[in-house]
Amino acid sequence: MVVGLEHFLILSAILFSIGLYGALAKRNAVVILMSIEIMLNAVNIAMVAFWRYIAPVLMTGQVFVIFIMVVAAAEVAVGLAIIIAIYRSRETVDAEQIDLMKW
Repeated sequence: MVVGLEHFLILSAILFSIGLYGALAKRNAVVILMSIEIMLNAVNIAMVAFWRYIAPVLMTGQVFVIFIMVVAAAEVAVGLAIIIAIYRSRETVDAEQIDLMKW
């Protein structure tokens, strides 16, 4: 069996769907952040698959993946810092209980 582009895209779509479900349905802020990371990893898989099967001579797919990984690392650092600060003041990480932006 030869693993083709469609296999990687199906895997990427499944991972993105799982991440989207977790980001929209879960209430824990840490789980929401992890779901967003799963979605970013699904995009990385799709980028590398397109790079490998469409233009393997150019390094554009790998460069985009590195940029996405850097943005994901920064997002995790800032997101966890915000969640820890909210947990210290509210003692909860429930997304429905966090209403800091409300009047």
